[in-house]
Amino acid sequence: MYLLLLAVVYIAFISLGLPDSLLGAAWPTIRTDFHVPLSYMGWISMIISGGTIISGLMSERLTKKFGTQVVTIVSVFLTAVALFGFSTSTEFYQMCLWGIPYGLGAGAIDAALNNYVALYYNSRHMSWLHCFWGVGTIISPYIMSYALTHTVWTDGYRMVSYLQFGIVVILLLSLPLWKINKPVVSKESDAAILGIKGALKIKGVPYLLTGFFAYCAAEATTMLWASSYLEGTRGATKEEAAALGSLFFIGITVGRFLSGFLSDKLGDNKMIYLGTGIALSGVFCIVLPFKITSIIGFAVIGLGCAPVYPCIIHSTPKNFGAENSQGIIGIQMASAYVGSTFMPPIFGILANHISLKLMPLYLAFFFLLLIVMITRTERECRGNHYELQNCSYD
Repeated sequence: MYLLLLAVVYIAFISLGLPDSLLGAAWPTIRTDFHVPLSYMGWISMIISGGTIISGLMSERLTKKFGTQVVTIVSVFLTAVALFGFSTSTEFYQMCLWGIPYGLGAGAIDAALNNYVALYYNSRHMSWLHCFWGVGTIISPYIMSYALTHTVWTDGYRMVSYLQFGIVVILLLSLPLWKINKPVVSKESDAAILGIKGALKIKGVPYLLTGFFAYCAAEATTMLWASSYLEGTRGATKEEAAALGSLFFIGITVGRFLSGFLSDKLGDNKMIYLGTGIALSGVFCIVLPFKITSIIGFAVIGLGCAPVYPCIIHSTPKNFGAENSQGIIGIQMASAYVGSTFMPPIFGILANHISLKLMPLYLAFFFLLLIVMITRTERECRGNHYELQNCSYD
């Protein structure tokens, strides 16, 4: 039964990935329709990420009060409603308003499900879980590309919202399955609330949060600006850019599937270093002044990003203890979305006033910062590795 529950969790993560690549794929068309500058995509992204920061910080309290399953169902429903709202938008400010419920839903489900899998399943399942996030991010750009080719961009958002509502139904039907895993902490709802101050006092946590911030800054910037980079610096058409932008998501999805076979053998930290090195080689590819190398480069960056996020999350309970993991992972999500909130808009401003060609340098800075912070975290947490009970299912 636990494998059936794991399948449901995988499906829930598809729902988390479905909307993430829509905005970047559609933005070249949306900004033309709304008559707004290139950089305005960053404002929508910032609003969405602001909601995820709030819900990420609240996730510890919400999960302990209502349980992972309830938080997941409500969160997916919120994102489905928000996506339908995007499809009805006729003005830029309306998209900004619908970004609020979308962000609130995305942050809560991200923190709750990541902690659940980190506690109860092996590292390879965490990689494959995020592989299913990648499946969602691959599907949606092609849905948007189809909509741009045959109808309008709003139909792309509407189709994805229908898929989200379908996933809500599946989650509702799966409610009895969530009872099969006993809490790792004796009574999950009775565990003390760690909070931000409590988390920051734990050795190694500040470095981990900074590293996660850096990673998500690089990932979100690539995710949102790949299509615009290919159009603005490599001569791709809007339709080509929408489809080619998905190569990053293909790379990250394939990479997470493959890393699932390696992560238990190599360990979380080695996978993070390996992935970051591959991502930096992809950044070098997009520097080269050729369309084909840039296209390949974004796929390679995705391949390198693949193990980083799941391995950072999966190592959290072992580094800091099961009783602290939900609180720390919730704050990790908030830290991650601070990177997602502010760094892509800042790049948008730089691209507007200087050049889109700054993107490789921008990405390289954050990938190098990630390596430094993970190294510091590893040193601080050396010897801490907690033994978890009732978890690590094969």
